[in-house]
Amino acid sequence: MNVLLNINLGILVFLAISSGITKIMLMPQEVEFFGNAGFNSTLIIIFGAFQLLGGVLLILQKTRFAGAVIVAATFALSAALLIVAGNILFAVISIVAMAMLGVVMKQNIEKRPPVSA
Repeated sequence: MNVLLNINLGILVFLAISSGITKIMLMPQEVEFFGNAGFNSTLIIIFGAFQLLGGVLLILQKTRFAGAVIVAATFALSAALLIVAGNILFAVISIVAMAMLGVVMKQNIEKRPPVSA
């Protein structure tokens, strides 16, 4: 089971970092898609920076939960935009990735020490 959880994490880190980098680099397909949704270049870069940050935070055990939350939020926004654009296949892929991030969140919230008053 540990191997599957590590594979899940590796896939998510790759997806988050590569998605972030493509936006930061203003790849034409990203600019076209997000531009159609009303994003300008600056917003696309900021959005990509959040994805990249989330992906990097996923790598470290101590920051993994926060990274998963950030990446899930960016994937949720992407999924919503994809649904509006009628691209259901890629929206479903984003939703599956969010479910995978939910596994990471559940796994890491259980490892957190209890908060004391």
